[in-house]
Amino acid sequence: MSSPAIAALPLARLLGHAADAVHAVQSGRSLNDALARCPPEARPGTQALAFHTLRWLGAAGVVRRMLAPRAPPAEVDALLLTALALLWPPGTPPYAEHVLVDQAVAATRQRAPRSAGFVNAVLRRFGRERDALVARALADPVARYNHPAWWLDRLRADWPERWQAIADADNEHPPLTLRVNVRRATPAAMLAAFAAEGIDARAGAGAAITLARPLPVAQIPGFGEGLVSVQDAAAQRAAPLLLAKALPRGARVLDACAAPGGKTAHLLELAELDLLALDRDAERLARVGETLARLGLRAETVAGDAADPPAWWDGRPFAAILLDAPCSASGIVRRHPDVRWLRRPADMAALAATQARLLDALWPLLVPGGRLLYCTCSVFRSEGSAQIDAFLQRQRDAALAAGPPSPGHLLPLPDNDATAPSAGFSQAADGFYLALLEKLPATP
Repeated sequence: MSSPAIAALPLARLLGHAADAVHAVQSGRSLNDALARCPPEARPGTQALAFHTLRWLGAAGVVRRMLAPRAPPAEVDALLLTALALLWPPGTPPYAEHVLVDQAVAATRQRAPRSAGFVNAVLRRFGRERDALVARALADPVARYNHPAWWLDRLRADWPERWQAIADADNEHPPLTLRVNVRRATPAAMLAAFAAEGIDARAGAGAAITLARPLPVAQIPGFGEGLVSVQDAAAQRAAPLLLAKALPRGARVLDACAAPGGKTAHLLELAELDLLALDRDAERLARVGETLARLGLRAETVAGDAADPPAWWDGRPFAAILLDAPCSASGIVRRHPDVRWLRRPADMAALAATQARLLDALWPLLVPGGRLLYCTCSVFRSEGSAQIDAFLQRQRDAALAAGPPSPGHLLPLPDNDATAPSAGFSQAADGFYLALLEKLPATP
């Protein structure tokens, strides 16, 4: 975890900012939102500490309750949890224990002076009794897998033989996978460009390239020129699947819930389309335009609710629709470690209802014989196979497309078939669900 960005500022200050971010997540705000409020010079180091903390927050919470059953004030608790997560055993600790304890106490003195002695006592006791405390904590699945109990219960019900592997995978660092803009470059040419810069990269399926080590986008050759985009290998399955049945030039296509525009751009890289990119969030929709401009692509962008077509649809039917529906994001937890702590059990029913409403609203906009690709970045069956099974029961003119076969659930594990074995890196693609639906001709 050590880096120039972290080392450049006092650790006590970074711990304070990381604790603020953790507290924000515990209060229901996304980590991205919390980091946006962090001073720019402290943001990289704060992000590194917050990511680590949120990956091990379950264990830190169980240990804190063992050492201090009565929770301290929220801002102190967040700082204590951050320090405990950084002291947790996996791998090599990012800081020497005495340094971390000293700096955590210093951060507490700056924010809540009366709690400094309490934080010092808890952290030093953890250091003295570490082995026994860790052994006791690991008996609790929340500490062992670092997910809320309800999340683990759902994983166990959906994937009884694989739920532990999925939970463990969520705490790994994700791969950085790129998509080559095939209008402007080829995977072979980009691999050569990376090799010339000393960047270790491997070709994946289609136009995918995975880097051995993550890089900021500004340091990725060809990114600024629109030659590559960042997109996980599982998400790269969507556009080619929807376009597997060739569409005529200029075919009318809808990308519903389009922001931030990765799949919109991929569709346009693969075919000449009259594409409408729709999203209800006007601010996020602006990112679609920025993405297309960087890649030299064009589409019509409209701010609107995909579940309310009368508010935005001009009456012209679509030959194909991509519905990347709002979901739990349970397939991309390793990229967004705050998600598991932000979601609540009640969210799942609400998300499933939204997904069903979107499917039912968009289906009439599709021409007979047209195709709709439903996808979510989720591993939960309620947002994947169960959602599509229910939809097929409601819509008599809907069927799973005969070819190519729908991938269904892709788990974030090594046998995820979005991860090309030739990629040379062990990291699996994200968890994802894809179902390609075809609208049957009307029967007399």
